Amino acid sequence: MKENSSLPSHRNGGFTSSVGFIIACVGSAVGLGNIWMFPYRVGQYGGAAFLIPYLLFTLLFGWVGLSAEFGIGRLARTGTLGAYGYCFERRGRRRLGTALGWIPLLGSLGIAIGYAIILGWVLRSLAGSVTGRLLASDPSVYFSGATGAFGSLPWHAAIVAVVCLVLALGVTKGIEKASKVLMPLFFALFLFLAVWVAFLPGAAEGYRFLFVPRWQALLRLDTWVMAMGQAFFSLSITGSGMIVYGAYLDKSADIPAASLRTALFDTMAALLAGLAIMPAVFAFGVDVTRGPSLMFITLPTVFQKMPFGRFFAVFFFLSVAFAGITSLINMFEAVIESWQTRFCLPRGAAVALCGGVTFTVGVFLEAEPVVGAWLDFITIVVVPIGAVLGAVAVYYVLGWPRIRQELETGRARPLSRAFGRAAKYLYVPLTALILILGFVYGGIG
Repeated sequence: MKENSSLPSHRNGGFTSSVGFIIACVGSAVGLGNIWMFPYRVGQYGGAAFLIPYLLFTLLFGWVGLSAEFGIGRLARTGTLGAYGYCFERRGRRRLGTALGWIPLLGSLGIAIGYAIILGWVLRSLAGSVTGRLLASDPSVYFSGATGAFGSLPWHAAIVAVVCLVLALGVTKGIEKASKVLMPLFFALFLFLAVWVAFLPGAAEGYRFLFVPRWQALLRLDTWVMAMGQAFFSLSITGSGMIVYGAYLDKSADIPAASLRTALFDTMAALLAGLAIMPAVFAFGVDVTRGPSLMFITLPTVFQKMPFGRFFAVFFFLSVAFAGITSLINMFEAVIESWQTRFCLPRGAAVALCGGVTFTVGVFLEAEPVVGAWLDFITIVVVPIGAVLGAVAVYYVLGWPRIRQELETGRARPLSRAFGRAAKYLYVPLTALILILGFVYGGIG
């Protein structure tokens, strides 16, 4: 994509450069799952052996999955609802397409509601790290103080307000500028933490946990299932969020190349999180756990034991906040753009409405078991259904010949025949399989 080339004809504006677009997409993809789930799964399912199926699925999903969402967004010049309507209009069923588009859109809103609550916990932990309260108390007690009913209202509200403020500035001045600041800082901070923990006595055990291959794990079905789920959900292929970023993309952009770069940087972020977290956990002999307890209880326990732990804690929670906010920006934008387009709302009104709905619903979900159940339902049911609909809508309803034309726009060379085959006969069936396996396993992302 050429710098400052002709911008998309979307009323919200567009990305001014390929760098801005890719950084914003990486910001959407890099989230809490990279930080609290990926390191644990690598170690649990075979160490370096797990990386083989993970990288294979990441390559496939990034290559044809992200490309589909970016491509239909740019082709339709609009987000979720309009893009689905565009696909089905070719079959004379535009209303059906628009109606189906509400499913992935509600998936984005549903994740945003739960995500904002968890980021409120992150912000509270950051404040506790700055003041020293987090490290001066029992981390489990400090964490429980935020996770009861109505337990995190001011922090929850602050997260929603920050995201709304960024989005009120628009695509170029809001999303792109915020991503260009927050994502480089995320990588820089986590790189610093990874180097720091490398010198801790006992850190080598963490590296063994992550990278010593246990090849027998490749013979286990669970390893492949969890690698597929981790790759799929990590890339934010929801049938919604990445479509809206595609709508703001210039016609000179090479979409498949941008998709692969997004997948590459997302993988780098996950590996960097593992290098920063697991050596520290093992250096201090703390049990390896998964889920929120790793971030909010286990790691603060480690920080209490290490030299300059307070400084380390501030860096860690600041990095997590940056990653989470850039992801939340994308979830909000998917909803905001569709509401602007569908209901002819001014951008400010759509931003305020999205923020208000997110916070109002979230207030009643703040208790940890409640928000956990909410996110389980959204990620096991709603989001996978939306992803299946998106894959089918692009590669079958709209059709491979038409989306191929769009994906080859901006490229120096045509796409290979393997791309279309991988999209139609591997990617689309795998999205359906992810939906089924989510029910079987009780969640794989």
